Amino acid sequence: MGGMPEENLLGDYLRARRELVTPEDIGLPAHGIRRVPGLRREEVAMLAGISSDYYLRLEQGRDRNPSPQVLDALARVLRLDDTATGYLHQLAAPRPRTRRRPRRRTVPPATAQLLRAIGLPAFVTDRSLDVIAANALATALVPGIRVGENRLRSFFLDPAEQALHTDWAHTASRCVAGFRRRLGSDVDDPRVVRIVGELSLASEEFRRVWARHDVRLPGGGPIGMNHPQVGRLNLTMSKLDVDGPDGMALALYHAEPGTEDAERLALLASLTTGPGRRPVDVPGVPGVREADGSPRTS
Repeated sequence: MGGMPEENLLGDYLRARRELVTPEDIGLPAHGIRRVPGLRREEVAMLAGISSDYYLRLEQGRDRNPSPQVLDALARVLRLDDTATGYLHQLAAPRPRTRRRPRRRTVPPATAQLLRAIGLPAFVTDRSLDVIAANALATALVPGIRVGENRLRSFFLDPAEQALHTDWAHTASRCVAGFRRRLGSDVDDPRVVRIVGELSLASEEFRRVWARHDVRLPGGGPIGMNHPQVGRLNLTMSKLDVDGPDGMALALYHAEPGTEDAERLALLASLTTGPGRRPVDVPGVPGVREADGSPRTS
């Protein structure tokens, strides 16, 4: 149903990327009727310098230990960039059998203090993209950025979130690609499985994007918004890893100094923190909203 097939991650990735490359992309003649999208298996094998039978075993999960040289050859044929090539190698690496530790639900004190002091919309997510802390300005900018909400669910299931973004489909697909890159081959987190399963059932667009197996570094990028209070905003989202083993990331929105976008963001900040407005506090860290329990699932 479009979830995360744990048993054949490498084969699923190879098949998905093969279907996105056309013969014309790599200089092959496209004669006759082609029964499959993209390249045929034997074409990939030929161009990578391996046998068709060996490539078939890789896609079917019957051989899971290709050499780095084979992986690099496949990456070249499938037109993978450096990030996607690294992801391919990660999928082929043996997975250590380690006991999953309970996830930490509290941001480090220094990060919580930064959310209060930074003066920009900022929030923290865990590896499943659940929001676990956010300042008031982040929620004022994007109402879906609330503790307990999941950013993937908001992108694909909340019409208000979709209306806010000027290029929602592109922004949402970037979010999915960064999410997949952050997960790598570690796909057995029950929360992640639930989120992917729910969205695969509820959103045709998510199923389409997820099936592409796109990956990108989860570092943010340009974001366009039509905000109901301050109008059009062209912002940049930046993401930074938070110290700790739990996949936390700090995300913040900012505008180029001296632009109308910066002025509008400053106006939103004044409306958010003006007299009579009291953000919810964390003990000892006023102005920051933080998770205190399990993520919201409905």
